[in-house]
Amino acid sequence: MAELLPPHGGLSEPVCCTVSEKDAAAFKQEAAGLKQVPVSSADVSSVYRFADGTLSPLTGPMDRKTYDRVLEESVVESNGKKYAWTIPIAFPVTAALAKTLAVGEKVALTNPEGEIIATLDVSDVYPWDKCKYLSSVYGTGRVDHPGADMVLKGPDAEKAFLIGGTIRALPQPKNPKFGQYVLTPREVRKLLAETGWDAAVAFQTRNPLHRAHEYALVYALEKLLKDGKNAGAVLNPLIGETKGDDVNAVVRMETYEKLISERQMGDGDSDVELWKKRGESVPDRVKLLGLDIKMFYAGPKEAIMHGIYRQNMGYSHIVIGRKHADVPYYDGTAIWGDFDAQEIFNKLNGDLKIKPVNVGFAAYYDSMGRVDLMENHKDEKPVFISGKDVRNTLVKGEMVDPRIMRESTSRILAAAMKQ
Repeated sequence: MAELLPPHGGLSEPVCCTVSEKDAAAFKQEAAGLKQVPVSSADVSSVYRFADGTLSPLTGPMDRKTYDRVLEESVVESNGKKYAWTIPIAFPVTAALAKTLAVGEKVALTNPEGEIIATLDVSDVYPWDKCKYLSSVYGTGRVDHPGADMVLKGPDAEKAFLIGGTIRALPQPKNPKFGQYVLTPREVRKLLAETGWDAAVAFQTRNPLHRAHEYALVYALEKLLKDGKNAGAVLNPLIGETKGDDVNAVVRMETYEKLISERQMGDGDSDVELWKKRGESVPDRVKLLGLDIKMFYAGPKEAIMHGIYRQNMGYSHIVIGRKHADVPYYDGTAIWGDFDAQEIFNKLNGDLKIKPVNVGFAAYYDSMGRVDLMENHKDEKPVFISGKDVRNTLVKGEMVDPRIMRESTSRILAAAMKQ
């Protein structure tokens, strides 16, 4: 069995606050008599991720002291030691509801359908300083960006307080379309251990893959192999709450599934000599697993959180591209620098074991007949199509240039968008 990275926070195994199947009925019966606290659809996934250990070493939403320390120092404390943590997580509630909650009280958390999904032993109820949160997490006083909208305009707009405490949650229901790919940290760790790999690199995405995106995963895998590792890669898309104009998770998972099942990953873009010597190809070392947690659209700070989630799953490395988790202001100007998400890994105030594999922008070059890093072609024009043109092509039900996007991905997206 390969030795996997320990979970974040100096733990020997991930946190587990999930109710067992045998205790579920009694748990539901007790929870039915408790005061109910509604949780937004975006935060429902956080409830389950506290419970299954993806957010280890936390066992629930943060109290005020922990929350403020993350905003001020980007750390949490565990067993007397500081660990990197860049975005605080607590559950927003209205002022009216906050007045009815008491520290030490146990409440039931409900999803938007009104179903009880967890209980929370309340440890703190405190005002939500939204300006402080936004300026710390996003590094800007401006609010014309998707991260600010989540706090100021969405379901949380009317919520002025936060609650912290310890969670106990029912197991998360499986999505009927792609639930088999969404595993708990313990399940991912078991799967990785069984591969025998001594390094596993996770590739984070919230979008269908262009060949240039796909190449970032291929490049990272090849780099680890060239460094002498018995490495594998996991295409690990985030399938929690995203922006309204992002492609929905069901359609995206279908595109990823096709890439994997048709063994297209790296086709035409991989290092032929490397794989020939090994007697294998990229698809032999790539798996697909989803991660159900929301996007914050927080650039560098979110890159660290993406690393924390993956360390808890047992991955040793994570691909960090230029502009990782990036969105611009609504006028199109950049919030962060191209390399900020890579550089933040060198400036942490606390421990983080997972290592980034930094990858630059990639594109297709006719001179090579394949995708390569743009830094290797400073004087050559790549094949480039704007996102707007890609979308217009797909809406018409047409295929995107195969130098930009795999045919299977084009086909699935065109069918979805035409509807």
